[in-house]
Amino acid sequence: MNTSTLGWSERISRWFGNQPKDSIDALPVRVHGHEFTSTGAAPGSVKGFDQALIWAIAGLLMWGLVMVYSASIALNDNAQSNGLNQSHYLVRHAFSLCIAFVAALLVFQVSMDTWEKVAPWVFIASIVLLILVLLPFIGKSVNGARRWIGLGVMNFQPSEMAKLGTLLYAADYMVRKMDVKEKFFKAVTPMAIAIGIVGSLLLAEPDMGAFLVIAVIAMGILFLGGVNARMFMLIASILVVAFGLMIALSPWRRERIFAYLDPFGAEHALGKGFQLSHSLIAFGRGEIFGVGLGGSVEKLHWLPEAHTDFLLAVIGEEFGLVGVVIVIGVFMWLTRRIMFIGRQAIAMDRVFAGLVAQGVGIWMGFQAFINMGVNLGALPTKGLTLPLMSYGGSAILLNLIALAIVLRVDYENRLLMHGGRV
Repeated sequence: MNTSTLGWSERISRWFGNQPKDSIDALPVRVHGHEFTSTGAAPGSVKGFDQALIWAIAGLLMWGLVMVYSASIALNDNAQSNGLNQSHYLVRHAFSLCIAFVAALLVFQVSMDTWEKVAPWVFIASIVLLILVLLPFIGKSVNGARRWIGLGVMNFQPSEMAKLGTLLYAADYMVRKMDVKEKFFKAVTPMAIAIGIVGSLLLAEPDMGAFLVIAVIAMGILFLGGVNARMFMLIASILVVAFGLMIALSPWRRERIFAYLDPFGAEHALGKGFQLSHSLIAFGRGEIFGVGLGGSVEKLHWLPEAHTDFLLAVIGEEFGLVGVVIVIGVFMWLTRRIMFIGRQAIAMDRVFAGLVAQGVGIWMGFQAFINMGVNLGALPTKGLTLPLMSYGGSAILLNLIALAIVLRVDYENRLLMHGGRV
């Protein structure tokens, strides 16, 4: 039979389960204006995950592992390396990937109904961790910032947990408050208090970059959840003014802005503009096709944090414009695909699951955008890693947990479209 003559329900049936038309059940599901009729096929026959999404994630993880090794291989020559061997960061990063992979497999088994029930508790747990990291005998201070809790095998960064906690709480909040979205104070006050508490704890570390990502995640979920446009614009304006005041009232943050505007100036080149200036030099050296894997010069003690915040600069130097465009393209596709999964869930009246997926898309897309903008000199320097690629155990762990939740949303979408139950 010519597939072009089939209706939408028959096409979906053949695509997912290859079931004959007479096995069709009578449970219609509407997605983006099209009606899909569920089939009687066993749920186990459904492809339970988005294979293209899996390959994109795996590709970024593997490329990131190679680049972390390339960017950190010369750090053992540094006087402050304390005798680290050349593969120190490679081994630790690979170990983090293994832990994150196991955690993601376990998280994938948890249904979205369960996540909706525990969302407030995950948020409370993230606040508790943000408080604990500020305690001198628990939190570890590095370069004047107290952001990590030592767990022996790895250092855990509670701000990463706060991103997931806030995301789940915001999605759950929008589902519970659907009836008061038009009433400003009723709808906004509890959420504003929650974000204010998280923001205050993050600024005490200090970690303004994480607070910015969390604020954007919360705002994005409010917007996608259908909050009144005037209300949304008012909240956005308040946040812009708040971040502007934080920068204006902080001398070292103001200095970062000035360094961003003129990184090669005599007063900034060896200070706040040092990272940015050498990042731009790295991109310049890479030109179109790069100097080749392992050939970066800037990573040889010129570019601080090359394996974390400025990994993209090393990619730009070793793989050139082509490599940078590929990374940007993969992140754009990844974000778009995650947002589509979320829209698909919302179209099937699974609002919490849809908002969670879209929140993860905002998280990955916005953080990648900020990191790329900083590396390319388009944005002021901010301590945010490139998701899935930069060195960092807790970041990789929470990134994969969040993506496992998205894959769970997609899996449940497919089950429902195929007549199964979640």
